[in-house]
Order: sequence, then C-alpha cells, then structure tokens
Amino acid sequence: MSRILVVALFLFSLGASAQGLPDFTELVEKHGAAVVNISTTTQITQRRGAPQVPQLDEDDPFYEFFRRFIPRGQPGQPGQPGQPGPSAPRQFESRSLGSGFIISADGYLLTNAHVVEAADEITVKLTDKREFKAKVIGSDKRTDIALIKIEATGLPAVRLGDPAKLKVGEWVLAIGSPFGFESSVTAGIVSAKGRTLPSENFVPFIQTDVAINPGNSGGPLFNMRGEVVGINSQIYSRTGGFMGLSFAIPIDVAMDIQNQLRTVGKISRGRIGVVIQEVSKELAESFGLKSASGALVNAVEKGGPADKAGIEAGDIILKFDGKPISVSNDLPRIVGATRPGSKAPVQVWRKGANKDILVSVGEIPEDKVASREPRRGSKPVELVANRLGIVLSDPTPEQRRDLKISAGLLVEDVKGSVTPDIRPGDVILSLTSKGATTEAKTVEQFNQALVKLDKNTTLTLQVRRGENNLFVTIKANGEGK
Repeated sequence: MSRILVVALFLFSLGASAQGLPDFTELVEKHGAAVVNISTTTQITQRRGAPQVPQLDEDDPFYEFFRRFIPRGQPGQPGQPGQPGPSAPRQFESRSLGSGFIISADGYLLTNAHVVEAADEITVKLTDKREFKAKVIGSDKRTDIALIKIEATGLPAVRLGDPAKLKVGEWVLAIGSPFGFESSVTAGIVSAKGRTLPSENFVPFIQTDVAINPGNSGGPLFNMRGEVVGINSQIYSRTGGFMGLSFAIPIDVAMDIQNQLRTVGKISRGRIGVVIQEVSKELAESFGLKSASGALVNAVEKGGPADKAGIEAGDIILKFDGKPISVSNDLPRIVGATRPGSKAPVQVWRKGANKDILVSVGEIPEDKVASREPRRGSKPVELVANRLGIVLSDPTPEQRRDLKISAGLLVEDVKGSVTPDIRPGDVILSLTSKGATTEAKTVEQFNQALVKLDKNTTLTLQVRRGENNLFVTIKANGEGK
C-alpha cells in the first residue's frame, strides 16, 4: 500500500471521527438568548470598633488627650454629650453573580435560591445587553430554587425537557456566566442520575462532567434537542474549582416548586415522622429480605403521622404511595412530594412478611431563618473574612433560639471560591482537623483556630443548613491573618 494511500485513509478516519462528535452551534444559536446573567447587591451594616477609653481622673495628664481626640458622648466618659463616636454604623455593598433562564415570554425566570438570597437589588442582563431590575416571587432553600420576575414582554423562553428520559452517557450542555464571563458554553455527558447529596434529601440530582464554576449557578442544562433538563446548582470540589463533578436540579422538580411559589406563595411538603437508615446486604439477610432495598425505620416520632398509623421501629418501608423505595434516600423525596393531609398507602416489611398501612401525611414546617441584621442590644457583626474567605457573625440569643443551637456561627457572606459549598445563611457548628474537633463558639475563637492551621491542611466543617447537617471538607489555603 502506497504511503499516499495510507495518509489518505488516516485523514478519512479522522474526518469520520469528527463527524461523530456533537455539534452544539445550532443549539446555542437557537436557545442561548433565553439565558441571562444575574447580579445582586446586598447592603450590609458594619459597626467600626470603637477605641477603648480608659477610666481617668480629670487631673490625669492623659485625660485631656482622650477628651479631645476620642470623644464618646456617653455618660461617665470624657467627651461632648450627644457627639457621635467612631462606633457609628457604616454601609457596605456585597455583590455576587449568577445565571438564570427565562421560562415564559412575560418575564418569569428560574435561578438558584442561593444566587438571590438576601439580595437587596437584583439585576438581570439579557444577551442583547438590556438590563432589568428583578423581584423575587419566591424561593425554596431546600431545593435551591428561586422564581424571579422582570417587567418585560416578548422575551425568548426555553423549551423544557423530561429528565426521566435522560440516559447516562448522553451529551448535555450548560450556558452561564462563570466568574462573570457571560454566555459561556461548556459541554459534557450525564455521569449519573438520582444522586442524593448529604444536605439535599429532596432533590434527585443529575450528575454531569460539564465544567461548572462560580457564576454558573442557576443556569440551564440542555439536552441535545435544545430542551432544558436541569438547573446547574452545585459542584463537588476539594480545591474550590471544577473537578469533573457537577450537579443539576431536574427541571421537573424546579417547575413543581415554581408552580407552588407562583400560585400559593409557599412550598408544602409531606412528612410522616420517622428516622431511617440504609438497608445493607447484611441487614437485609438478617430481616429475611431477598434484596437490600427499602428504608429501615430506626425511630418513630411519638404522636407523629407514622406513630398514629402504626408504623414501628424495625419496620422496613418498601413502598410509599405505590412508589418503590430502592434506597433509603428515596423516602424523604417521595414523602416530601406528597400533599400534606392526604392518605398514602405504605408497604412495610415486618417479621418476615409484607404489611400494608395507611398513613395520613403531615406537613414539614417552614425553615426558621435567623435575621441578618443584628437586633438592638446585640453584638455588632464584624464583616471581616477569615482565611477561608468566610464572613462570620456571632448569633444573638434570639437567633440561637430560632435555629435551635447552643453553639455555632452564622455565615454572613462568602468571598472568593475557596469554599463553594458554604452559603450565606449556613451555620458552622465545628471544625475538625487531624482528628481534633473544635466547636465553633465565637467568631474570634473560630478564626484563631484557623490561623493556627498549616497551609494546605485538610479540614472538615460541620454545617447546619435548614434542618439538615452536612460536612464540608476543604483545604486551609492562604496565609493566616
């Protein structure tokens, strides 16, 4: 075979391989205009620390110095009555970026709840450079979904797909604004479906290897037919940057949430009042089950819906409302999607046999979220980021009572991308490094513990989000302050 023929066959094979790769250009041209950039501004009050004025007699030679240069205007302190001291509050702006997409021509958009949480002003920028002020119609922290509205008509809207038809290995594409770079396009494949993350029991996440970075949050995940199948929400990372593990909220979950927010104004979720655990192979064998499936009931809330219906500790829930429970994490999601007040049949495995029970579904109470603003008489918030880029505050007694915590620190803001899994509104409970755990009692104590850690030390934060606890592992990059 001649050398020319060999080269020709090689080039032909390259061309054939190239033809087999997906072409995203038409998809982006048709549907990219429905993706928006979202920027938010939050006004935060900071109280500057006042100089400490010593108690001095009037005949002390330093008394005149403190009276003239550090006026306090408080009873018993040198200074002019009523004169404002250096502890007067100052206003600062905290800015953040995210993505979103238009779901109706009259200006309704979907994004992540954490993108617009606590924002005082939301600006939506379209691909044609038009900008609109947006208002939040409603948001749900448990699923991280927010519905926002701009005053405009005739807008390009996305087409919605069916996540149930997605296949593992299928090509998908994301459009968003990572690090503020608007209308950035990244692509990959579906890595897995129905993923449950430690802090998110109500979302069967779509896992992909699409490059997602800070600023992509709230943007759409498209299939190759140009249909939105998910909302890009989270990444798994040990460095703060993309590592090939991205998670999207299925669009059917998001649309159910937005429908409730638009029509009712709040989210209702069912509950039955049980504590469950995964059924291992060994547990299945000991209980006489043929396969390791279902949710093992560890405890039953006294007087709760399950208790009243007759569900007992040691039962294994196999089906709820006709839907099979393959793994224990299926149960919270299925129960949560059940209308409170309705009656649902439950199939349990008890003493080697199936038993059918009818349970009246209760309702999960809304999350109690502590106010960002310090209450009168409380300790002012010190808006200084620690070496992890987290701005913390000491909760007031009222906030501790609302959140049902005896210790812990409120996350006011997150600066940079060192801790992408920490969000404003979270409560940090403890820090663990090299086998030692430090309880988060005060901001000063916690930040000092961080300072003592060596650079690149791996640490784990225990975080309270809503009613759930999760553990976030990161590296203590950066120099101590």
